[in-house]
Formats: sequence, structure tokens, C-alpha cells
Amino acid sequence: MPTKEDVIKHVIETGSLPTLSTVASTLINITGKEETTIYDISKLIAQDVSLSSKILKVVNSSFYNFPNEVGTIQQAVAILGTNAVRSLVLSFSFLNMERPKHGAGFDYGRFWEESLAAAVASKLIMAKVSDNDPEEAFTVSLLQNLGKLILACAYRENYDQLLEEAAGSEKRLLELEDERLGANHAYIGGEAAKRWNFPESLAVPIIYHHDPDSYTGDNAELKTEIRVVHLAALLANIMYSGNPIDYHAPFRERAQKMFKLDTASIDEILEKANGDVAKAAQYFGLNIEGTASIPEILQQANIELSLLNMSYEQINRELVQSKMQLEKLTAELEEKNTYLEEIANLDGLTKIYNHRYFQEFLDKEISRTIRQENEMSLVLADIDNFKKFNDFYGHQAGDYVLKEVAGLCSGVIREYDLIARYGGEEFVFILPETNQDDALIVAEKIRAAIEQHPFSYEGDDYRVTSSFGVSVFDGTGKAMKKTELIERADKALYLAKKKGRNRVEPFVEKSGWFGKSK
Repeated sequence: MPTKEDVIKHVIETGSLPTLSTVASTLINITGKEETTIYDISKLIAQDVSLSSKILKVVNSSFYNFPNEVGTIQQAVAILGTNAVRSLVLSFSFLNMERPKHGAGFDYGRFWEESLAAAVASKLIMAKVSDNDPEEAFTVSLLQNLGKLILACAYRENYDQLLEEAAGSEKRLLELEDERLGANHAYIGGEAAKRWNFPESLAVPIIYHHDPDSYTGDNAELKTEIRVVHLAALLANIMYSGNPIDYHAPFRERAQKMFKLDTASIDEILEKANGDVAKAAQYFGLNIEGTASIPEILQQANIELSLLNMSYEQINRELVQSKMQLEKLTAELEEKNTYLEEIANLDGLTKIYNHRYFQEFLDKEISRTIRQENEMSLVLADIDNFKKFNDFYGHQAGDYVLKEVAGLCSGVIREYDLIARYGGEEFVFILPETNQDDALIVAEKIRAAIEQHPFSYEGDDYRVTSSFGVSVFDGTGKAMKKTELIERADKALYLAKKKGRNRVEPFVEKSGWFGKSK
């Protein structure tokens, strides 16, 4: 029986170990050194024009969803950070590597499609469970089963037989690899990562991702990453193994046990997975066919299972009845979901988000801003002299103005910005990844749009103006509470009112004698 060392020796002698590109290999080495600068990384990547253009394409796509275009590799490195750039370089290096010679039973294209699905799933899961860098998990999940490719090249015919006997079962494949070859693909993938000088954060999870409980180290971040990669592998198997039911229940059970994820969070991950995989495939140059959503895959699998012992007549009857019931339930569910969303998240009058939803969204956006070391702006707006308007023209006219202003503002801001009714005649805007200068421009656009808009109600024309206060949350600066951010916007709004209304004012800290500004 060959040992693990014998297997590694055979892999090397047969040339089955993939070769890293020069840029990828050098990048791994220099990112581990403290003296490495952004300029060093940018200069290295810029040497490969094709790679640089691919990275910039992904950076400027909805994969990262930055508000402004990133024009150079140096900008990309500065904005994304070392881990994200390293992830992109490794992803393109492996996804575009020369196709090696492997057994006929090994589907090379399907392998990378499944690997990309696991990588995308890792980012979705990590966003739900931890503030750890999702780029590390993305890279590990992309390469977690690279040992399969290596073994398929080193033991072509033998590995084809193992794949056939395993019949889509990861557990059985690992057992067969150990029994017949002397080492399984998780071990081989981990050894390959070590030989490429991958950091521990990339190499260790590859070894333990099939059995996260076997990791006995005390590194909490590494433990989280291993578990996330493990869950991502289960999710990818739901999509591609051909036996989705075998992996669905374990995914739900372990997601709840490992991270205490609730049902709604798990459902959201499952529902988003196939769409995000399709988008990622376009960005990374993979040509994949559209896959059904996981709920659809599971539904189909359950139908096939239940039909095995039915007669032809029973099948037809059950299918017709099930379809009718499903259509009825779907319509009822959509109607109830729409209603629940409205009463839970939307303001009843203006149909924009309400104060409660604003507070929840702001908590999440502050956390994301800190995690990405970015900036976010908050804009508080108030319709000028609205109480006098209500008293003079009546509350129905006032309600018309509030609804009209809400609709008008919604058309000015970006799709991923948030507008909510803060209370009364006050509105609040959350502008992610936006500094003070840009926030002032946005607020001025909204102010001008309101001032220039013709308000007409039951034959009467009105002139409406509004005042704005702007505050900024800096994710790289000192800690700031949510209440302080709102209070700063409120103070800026008060200053705008004090200076004559119908204007935009930023928050300015006071210091020194007699309240002089900094």
C-alpha cells in the first residue's frame, strides 16, 4: 500500500502539479513581507497586461459594486486591499490555466464551474456569519478540491474508476482515494498549497474543509474560515452533485449548529447562490449554462423521489393536483409577502422605507463601512415651514406634498442608496461609499429638484423647499456611535434652517475659543 509521501512523489514525477504563473507565484511571496508596498504589488501585476485588464473588469463590475470607476491597478490595490487582489490573481491564474491531461471521466469544465460555485457561496456565507475577510474564503473554496484535478492527472484511468464508484458522494470518494491511492484529494490539495508557499490562511482550510471538526488549532479566524468553506462545499454539491437531497439537510443543520444561522438567512443564501454564480462566471470568463435555483433543484429532486413507486395514472393525477395547489399557494404567498413587507418596512403614506427599517439598515451599513475601511454619508432633510403649510392648506395637501417629495427624491438617488421617512416632514438618506464632498453634491441635487418641481393639488400650485444636513462616517477613523452620526446630521440641518432654509450644510466640528471651527 503506497504512503502519502509516495503519492506526492508520483504527482511530482508525472508533472501533475499545476504550475503557478510568474505573477501569482511572485505575488504570494511578496505579500507575506511587511516591507511590501501597494506600489510593489501594482507594479508586479501591471507587468501582465491581460491579467491587469481582467482584474479591472471585475473590480468595475457589480461583483464589487463600487460607485466610481477604478482606472488603474494601483487604485484597485489601494481600494480592495492585498487579500482581495491576491484572490483575483490566483482565481484568474487557475481558471485560465492550460488544460492538463486527465482521465476521460473527469469533467474539467464542470470541475471549475463547481469550484466557482463554492467560492461564490463562501462569500455569501461569510457575509452572514463573520466580519472575516471574505476574499480568503473565496480563494480557498475555489481551490478546495484542486487535489481532485491533480489526482485525475496523476492516476488517469484509476481515478476515472474511483469517480464512477463514488457516484457523486464526496465522503465515499475520500474513502476510495485513501484505500486505493494512499492519499485523498484534501491532503493532496493542502500539500500543493504548501509547495506554492500559500499562507496558512489558504493552505490549512483546504486540508480540513471536508472535516472541520478535525482541526484542533486555536486560531479562531482560521476555524471560522474552515467551517465557511465546508458549508460552501455542501452548497455546491446541492447544485452539482446530482444528489441534492443528500446535501441539503446537512447544509441546513451544520449552518445552524456552526453559526446559529436562522432559517431566513439560510433560505436567502440558497436563493441567491445560482444567480451570483452566473454573474461571477461572466466576470471570470467561464462559459457556463444557467442553472436552476436551489429551491427549484430540491423541488425537482423531491418530485422525482416521490414518483418512483407511482403508476402512470397516479403520476398524472398527482402532478396536475400538485401544480394547481402550487400555483395557488405561490400566488397567496406572494400576496402575503408583499403585504408583510409593506407593513414591516414601508411607511404607509409615502411608500418609502420607515424609521425602523432605516435604523436596521444603518447598523448594517456602518458595520460594512468599518469592514471595508470606507466612508458613508448620512443626509437628513426637512421640508421648510411644513407646519405652517399644513395649517394653511390642510393636511390632505400636506400629505400630497410628502408623497410627492418621497417619489421625487427616490428618482434622484442611486439604486443602492436608501431613502426613508425619518418622522413627520423629515426624510433621511444613507449614501454608502460616499465622502462628504460627494454627499453635498447629492443633497444639492435633491434640494434643487424639490425647489424646481411644480407641486399642484386640486387646482392649486405650491412652492416647496427643503433644508439638508450632512454628516459622514469614516470607517478608518475613530469609532463613532450611530446616535452621534445622526446627531451630527441633525445639527447640520439645524444650521441650514438657521441660515435661512432651502440650503445644504455639512456638519463641522467646533473647537477652540468661542466655538471657532477647526
